[in-house]
Parts: sequence; C-alpha cells; structure tokens
Amino acid sequence: MVTEEEVAAVGRALVDAVQPLPARFRALFTLRSLGGPAAVAWIGRAFGDGSALLKHELAYCLGQMQEEAAIPVLVRVLEDTSQEPMVRHEAGEALGAIGNPDVLDILKRYSEDPVVEVAETCQLAVRRLEWLQENKHDPGTSPYRSVDPAPPAEETDVTKLRETLLDESQPLFDRYRAMFALRNVGGRAAVLALADGLRCSSALFRHEIGYVLGQMQDEACVPQLTAALRSPTESPMVRHECAEALGSIAHPSCLQTLRAFACDAERVVRESCEVALDMFEYQNGDQFQYADGLCRLEASA
Repeated sequence: MVTEEEVAAVGRALVDAVQPLPARFRALFTLRSLGGPAAVAWIGRAFGDGSALLKHELAYCLGQMQEEAAIPVLVRVLEDTSQEPMVRHEAGEALGAIGNPDVLDILKRYSEDPVVEVAETCQLAVRRLEWLQENKHDPGTSPYRSVDPAPPAEETDVTKLRETLLDESQPLFDRYRAMFALRNVGGRAAVLALADGLRCSSALFRHEIGYVLGQMQDEACVPQLTAALRSPTESPMVRHECAEALGSIAHPSCLQTLRAFACDAERVVRESCEVALDMFEYQNGDQFQYADGLCRLEASA
C-alpha cells in the first residue's frame, strides 16, 4: 500500500522545475497510476509551470484518471486564456474524458472559443458527453487502455473507415470515431490509412493522428511522422505529438531524428524530443516500468 508520504514525494518530484523533464514525466505518470485525491492535487499544482508540454500532459493524465476531483482544476485551465492553446485544448478534452455531464455548459461555451483548437476540442467533448447520454453506457477502455475523445465507429472495413477519416466534409466527431476504429482494427493497412490523415487541414486532427500512431507503435508510419516533425510549416502542436510517437515506436531509425530535433527552436518540440528519447531508451531497455516514481524513491532512500 502506498503511503501519503510516498505520494507527496512523487508529487514534489513532479513540481520540482530543477528536475530533468523526463524524470518529471515519469513522476506524473506514477501519480496517474496511483490515483486518488492527493495525486490529483499534486498534478493540479504543476499547472503554474513554464513548460506547455508538461502542462498538456498534466491535463491529459487528469482526464485519463477520470476522477471528478480534477474537474475544478481543468475548468480553471480551460478558462485561463494565458495558458497555451495546446494546454487549454487538453483541459477541454480531459473534461470530456471524465464523463460528467455537469460540465456540458462550460464546454458548450468554449465550443465558440476564438482559438480553433480549443473550440474544436470542446465541440468534440460535448459530442462525447451527449453520446454517453444517448447510449446509456460508456464505450469502455480501448485496447490501449486509454479514454478516447470519441468512441470507435462500429465499422471495421479499413477502406470505408479511411474514406470517413479523410473526408473533411464529414463531422469531426465522425472522423474521430473512424480514427479510433482504425486504431482498434490495427494492421499495416490501418496504420497507413491513419498516416494519410497527417495531410488533413485541421491541426487538432493531425495532432490526434500523431497520438494514435504512437499508441500503435508500428514502424510503417515512421516516414510520415518524421516528415511532419521536420516540416517548418507544421504546427508545433502536431510536431510535438509526432516526436512523442517516434519515441514510443522506438525503431532505430527514429533515434537520429529525435536527437536532431532535441535542439529545435520551438520549446515544445525540443522538450517532446527530450521526453521521446527517454521513452526510446525505456522501450529498448530492460526497465520494468515507465512510471517508476516509486522505484526512484526506493533507490534514493
């Protein structure tokens, strides 16, 4: 049984800006796995940090934890226009992931936010909550143990799903459903269909494609992810997700690219490469778990 003191020690590692960012990420994911009000409180304290990447992951983890104690924290982040758009977007997505319909009004309000990524995210979160109410059940945890911003489509034909994914006249919610259905179907054809989505016009959509490809960990999409990361005209929000996906895939061909862009002019990109290199090392090493905050405490004792 984990003690309050151990949770607090991991929390202090998370909020300590002197610590290397990969170590703080590992502390964050340890808190996510531990759960509970104390873990939520420590994660909430870190939203004053200067790293947009870290704050983005804080919001993501709070959504994945699905603890209603996180709702006030996430609402404050969504409402705070001094926070970076990618942080506010993730706060909106997290509110949808928690699944409490009480946040519908706030999400509807920010569905008209002037920042398009925030507006589109809140629109998706509203549709997710409405879908839950209409269907009277949760779509369940994905095969990748994630709470997704849209339930997967029932369709399993890769060709049909690809058509929906790439059809920009379709509602974004339906295209997200096709995205997660393709991920769940899996296989090389599904991976390549998803990689084609990196050419779509919505930065939010391309960002999510990068995330999904990272979950699938198939090296077939390394060229497309690398091209997006290298593109000087691509949104930093998308480039960051592609970097993290390359770290998760952890194919040897990813290493040189991640090292090169760890010096990128965009802070969120170079920090993502730093974290991705740590993930690459984990995936190719013999460490027991990535969320090793408790193990680090034991080692330092």
